[in-house]
Parts: sequence; C-alpha cells; structure tokens
Amino acid sequence: MKGSIAIAHLLKEYGVRHLFCFPANPLIDASASVGIQPIIARTERGAVNMADGYSRLSPRGTVGVVTMQDGPGIENAFGGIAHAFADSIPILVLPRGTARSRQSYGPSFSAIANYAHVTKWAAQINMSDRIPELMRHAFSKLRSANGAPVMLEVPYDVLTEEIKELDLSAHDSSGFRSSGDPADIRDAVAALLKATNPVIHVGQGILDSEASDELVEFAELVQAPVMTITPGKSAFPETHPLSIGNGATTATGMVNHFLAQSDLVFGIGSNFYRSLMSVEIPSGKIMIQCSSSEQDLNNEYSLHHGVLGDPKLILQQLIDEVRFQTNNRGTETNEPLLLEIQKQRTQWLDAWMPKLTSPDTPINPYRVIFELNNAIDHSKTVVTHDSGNPRDQLTPFFEATEPKSYIGWGNSTQLGYSLGISIGGKLARPDKTFIHVLGDAAMGMVGLDFESSLRASAPIVTIVFNNGRMGGYGNSMPNATATYASNLLGGNYTEFGNSMGVKSERITNPEDIAASIKRAIQSTENGQSALVEFMTGEESNFSRVSWM
Repeated sequence: MKGSIAIAHLLKEYGVRHLFCFPANPLIDASASVGIQPIIARTERGAVNMADGYSRLSPRGTVGVVTMQDGPGIENAFGGIAHAFADSIPILVLPRGTARSRQSYGPSFSAIANYAHVTKWAAQINMSDRIPELMRHAFSKLRSANGAPVMLEVPYDVLTEEIKELDLSAHDSSGFRSSGDPADIRDAVAALLKATNPVIHVGQGILDSEASDELVEFAELVQAPVMTITPGKSAFPETHPLSIGNGATTATGMVNHFLAQSDLVFGIGSNFYRSLMSVEIPSGKIMIQCSSSEQDLNNEYSLHHGVLGDPKLILQQLIDEVRFQTNNRGTETNEPLLLEIQKQRTQWLDAWMPKLTSPDTPINPYRVIFELNNAIDHSKTVVTHDSGNPRDQLTPFFEATEPKSYIGWGNSTQLGYSLGISIGGKLARPDKTFIHVLGDAAMGMVGLDFESSLRASAPIVTIVFNNGRMGGYGNSMPNATATYASNLLGGNYTEFGNSMGVKSERITNPEDIAASIKRAIQSTENGQSALVEFMTGEESNFSRVSWM
C-alpha cells in the first residue's frame, strides 16, 4: 500500500471521522477511500478553524485533523494554527511536505522549522516504516494535558511510495494526566477555609478536563461565588445561585462587586494573565492557582499557593480535603451571600435594561443579545462570539447554562474565527444548534466559508451586527477616520448570504428580532444554514469593572 493509505487507516483506527482540508494532498483521497469524510474549506485557515472547533466540542481525547499541501498551503494555515496554540486546542496537522530528495533547496518551506513555536510537537515522518510509531506518539501528546496543535509533516514521496506491510492497529494512546501534590492541596484548602470573602476564578481547564460537575460540588461545599474568565465561560452554570458570571475586558456587575471585596482568589483551570480574556485582579488578594501547566503558575501575579495537575483530578482532591478539614461538614449554606449575589445581579441588569430592551433604530446590539438569550433553548444550543465589540457585548449578558454551551475564546483575536469553529463544532455535535455572532469586519475575513457549511452538511446560524464600520477603531485612528473615513466599511450581507445558498434576511425593526432568530434556527433544523443581518448602530457603552 501507499504511505497515504497507511496514514488514513491509522486515522480511522484512532477514531477520526472527518478530515478538514484544502487541496491538494494525497491524504484526502486516501482518507475518503477508508470512510473518512473530507471537509473541504475555502481557505487553509478556515479548515484549521473547523478542526479547532471539532476538538473543542468533542469528548476529551477526540481531536480534529487537518491537512493541506506544502508551500502555500501550510504557509496560509499559520494564522489558524497559531490561534489554536494560543487557545490551547489540540489538533493534528498533517501537511504535505517537500519530497525528501528536494529538501534543503529553495524555495521549499520547512513546516517543522517555522511551526516549532506554535505547536506542542512538530516532526516529520521521514521514513514510511515510522508511520505507526510517529502517529501513536502524536495522538498520545494530543490526548495528554496542556492541549496544543501537533504537527507531522509528511514528505510527498512518503505519501506516494509503495511500502511494506505495517502494524496499523491503534495502540493505547489515551493520554496522561496527574493529580496535585497532596501537601499543596492541603495548604490551598486551609487558606481557602480561613478566607472571609473568597472568589473562585474559573478558566478553560475545567472544560478541557470535563470537570464541571466537580466544580459545582466544590463551590457548593465551600459556599464561594464563582466567576469565569472568557475561555471558561459555561464551565459553571450561570443560572446557579453562586454564579457571578463572566469577568474579562467586560464583566458583569457581580464580578465588579465580589472580586473587589474578595480577600482570596482561588483559580481552577484558569490562568491569571492580564489580557482581554481575564479581568485584572485588584492587588492585595491571597492568590491560589490550580493549573495543569507550570507555565501558568507564578506568572503575572505572585502566588501564595499553587497546585500543578489536571483540574478534574485536583477538584476531586480538593473536595476530599475540604471534607477532611471540616469533619465532613463543608460550609453551611450561606444565605446572606446568596441574597447578595441575587441583589447585585438584579441591580446590574436593571441598570442595563434600557439598552437590553432598547426600541431604537438602528437596532442596539444589546437588544439583539437580550432577544437571543430569550429566544433559544439553552439546553440545545451552542453560542460563540467573534472578536471585538460582539465579544465585549455578548460575554457579560449571554447566559451559559451547560458545559460547552458557550465557546469563549480570544487569547488570539483573529476576526472571523467564530465561523470555522461553529462549522467544526456542528460536525462534532450535530444534535446542537450552533449560533455565532460577528461584526461586518469579520464577515470580510471569512464569508466564503458559509458555503462550506452547506457542503459539509453542518448547518449553522450566523448573526451579523452590521453598523457599516469597524467598531471602536475610530478612536484608535482619529485622523484617518476624520480625514479619510478609514473606519467605514460595508456590504449587503443578506444578498451575499443568499448568493452562497444560505437562507438570509435583513432586520431593521427591533420588534422582529426574536422571530427572525427562531426562523433561522428552524432553517438549520431543515438542513440549511441561515444568516440574520441586523442593521445596528455603533454602541460605545460596555459593562466593565470599576478599576479598569
């Protein structure tokens, strides 16, 4: 058999059902021959984003796989792979490489050299008889702690050469994870139980380790309010009485209140980096962090206690240790705390209700978010934002109720990323409705892949905020804006969507928002992607914490 067929058989043995790709690579046809469906995107970046979304929404250990040609193919993929690396998403990248006899001569592009700093491991299948060994090692790395892309470059002659019989069975590569040091667990719990006003700070690690149930049990046991940073949004149900919502570059009023008053911040599966994804933590707090990556510990914030290990295993240890240190009692239900959380939530929402229910035209984007939150079945829906204003407006106010019902992202903020991850996510979870919210600037980056959702049989809902400009950029380039209107852009995205085969409509009346969203969802249930273009005004008000 040829090398490409051997790789395809191994992919199938490791449970791969879809190959995200952009031609040309012999692996595409080889995979199709063994029953793996090729999902061909319009661009390499789009294909990588789809593989990323597939990994995000799949059970732990199931990863998206993407392939492309050498040269321009793997060169064009860089943005998508760098984004997956920034957001700690495991994907397997299998680019075609230059034939071994032509390597080291120009103008060949070395994927291994150029991707070493945005992958967990980058190697080349330099001999056909090493295919099983290197594939096994790749899947082991992908399924272990600290998710990130893994790349195996396959030279063209390895893909096409006839090779001897190989063992093409999938050897155990379930991945590895470890629990925390018991002494570190003991010290962290002792500090937490001494605190007067602790806050639990939750990140993506809870979702990656599938630890939401343990998180809820732990929070109830210690009776501490729980906030998420954007990558961790949906790890803790925002309908829970202890939830204080999301805190990032924008935040809920509850985060503003309780984080300011806290004396201890207990991070689980979260990083404490100062970024768009995580609200800055005021000084003077006792800082505890539990993470699977030593790179996160003692970084931008000095820690009083740290625990290194898998968040799910750590939470199990924390629960046992709390029970031990409290003689199996835990902390009694803190009714005053629960009442204060509800009071702060009510005050915050009341203050924002004029925006959330605004009758204005052009439509206020907060009105769209309010109607979206009320129009969907949260148990059957996955929502995500795009970069910029849609992210900052959506993350505080959209209510995430189940793990992975919201995809929070943005350690890299590439416009248009939400489209690809929604298509990939839909293929991983066809039982869910996928809705992504983006602005008109992001549309220009990725719009052609709407048609890819139809060919992939992955119908999704696209919500576009069209205000004819790049939101917020007028302030960063005032001279260019005033003299040349450089912040303006535009288009009729309804006409564009219809031309791509997507059921599309433009909404100008806020009273039509809810019905249009429901029509779009019905369209996806009938197998057709839908786009709703809301003609919005530029909204400059954001829900932020008082110290930022």
